Amino acid sequence: MNVSAIQRPEETTTSRTPYVLRIDPLLFLAAIGLVVCSYVTLHGSGNGSLASRQLMYAGGGLVLAVVLSRFDYTILREYRYVFYGILIALNVIVFGFSSVNGATRWIPLPFFQLQPSEVGKVLLVVALSAFAVDRSRRHGERRVLALIMLLALVPAMIVIKQPDLGTGLVYIVIACVILLFLGIAWRYLAGLAALFLVAIVCVVAVAPAVGVQVLQPYQQQRLTTFINAPNPCPQKDATCYQLQQGLIAVGSGGKTGQGTVGATQARFQFLPEGQTDFIFAVIGETYGFAGAAVVLSLYALLIWRSLRIVTMSKNLFGTLIAGGVLAMLMFQVFVNIGMTIGIMPVTGVPLPLLSYGGSSVIVTFLAIGLLQSIHVQARIAQSGKARVLLV
Repeated sequence: MNVSAIQRPEETTTSRTPYVLRIDPLLFLAAIGLVVCSYVTLHGSGNGSLASRQLMYAGGGLVLAVVLSRFDYTILREYRYVFYGILIALNVIVFGFSSVNGATRWIPLPFFQLQPSEVGKVLLVVALSAFAVDRSRRHGERRVLALIMLLALVPAMIVIKQPDLGTGLVYIVIACVILLFLGIAWRYLAGLAALFLVAIVCVVAVAPAVGVQVLQPYQQQRLTTFINAPNPCPQKDATCYQLQQGLIAVGSGGKTGQGTVGATQARFQFLPEGQTDFIFAVIGETYGFAGAAVVLSLYALLIWRSLRIVTMSKNLFGTLIAGGVLAMLMFQVFVNIGMTIGIMPVTGVPLPLLSYGGSSVIVTFLAIGLLQSIHVQARIAQSGKARVLLV
């Protein structure tokens, strides 16, 4: 009788804790701040219609994130096979639709084009985290490592075939970071990294030398062009031209930028894909070092809060999900900004919440909703433990 009398008031008090006190407000603040930067940049560069659509996508994504954050993420573990099946099915279905600019990545919908490879990022994070938790206590480290990498490589190869090399690499990085947070021994992870480097060398250098074409010519060109930057571009090298125009845009921004009128690279569209892949270059030219610093500060805040949620999760499943989302965000930010300033190859990876695109924005907000769910459940668990100790 005494035990039940103690537990019921605690559970009632915990359930009445306001929702706004359980979420991480700084995480939402960073995301909304990046959306505002995206809107200002798109609108200032003469893409007013795209800016309005971006706000619409962000609004829908924010609503989904809030709804998702109110659910207990642990129930997702039961549907791991469903999520993985949807991931594979969606990325295979796209091959039945017509290609756009030589790529088959989108499913046309009434309001926008759905990109399944983007949706697959969140699905893969949840599915791999669930499979990793289930297998970690029943099998050895080598078997778990092999299983997780195999489960990630299958959709990655399908996505690369679309072709979308950047997103395929995101899938692989997500799997590696999940294995890291799972506690796989460093020697196995080091071996995996060495194997990955050998695979890159074989695909980029060895395979073409013996007449085997694994990557599309333009994909191989993207992986090697940045090495020669900022040397003069060979004729008809579109990737090199894009990279050099991005470097010119960033370099001309100075401390405070050229403004929307003086940003000639963006205004006159000398910079290809300035609204998507190279939007950071547009920010650098238009708003200079100050604008770039604001954007990087918001990303730092987003990553810091994500890393904090990794450490405070109430169970391993939440830790792995948060780690996978963290890997997804960090890798995309590093690669996108890196290719803009010439230290990474041009792979077409979008800049989260800044690059224009409905699928990317909505999926990123879904990932943030998962992080908020983990944060909320951790706060509830901590609150319950504190009350038990006080009683």
